[in-house]
Amino acid sequence: MTIGRVANAAGVSIDAIRFYERQGLIAAPDRNFSGYRNYSDDVLDRLRFIGHAKRLGFTLKEIRELLSEGVKSTNECGPVTKKAEVKLAEMNEEIARLQRLRVTLRKMVEACGGECMPARAPRRK
Repeated sequence: MTIGRVANAAGVSIDAIRFYERQGLIAAPDRNFSGYRNYSDDVLDRLRFIGHAKRLGFTLKEIRELLSEGVKSTNECGPVTKKAEVKLAEMNEEIARLQRLRVTLRKMVEACGGECMPARAPRRK
């Protein structure tokens, strides 16, 4: 399969595929006589896994670790579950931080009566 067909089927850009190759997330493909990349169907599965894992909030480093452990689906228990638990805890901490920030901003807006006062220029002597 050509890089364009793989990109289209996986829902990623050609540049993303090249980037994943450089990062070692997918194997460099064989090339045909004219030099075009020729991808196997396995690459398509791996690209779909990478996309799904990214949507779940995993970083490329974490995805690389999962792939190195032989994980082929984000539905697999064990390594994915452990990493998902860590990711969930991180997300919960970030949500709590954002909620605290929201309270602070709401208080600031309410204290100003919802009106912005222009900053006064310092008086010249």
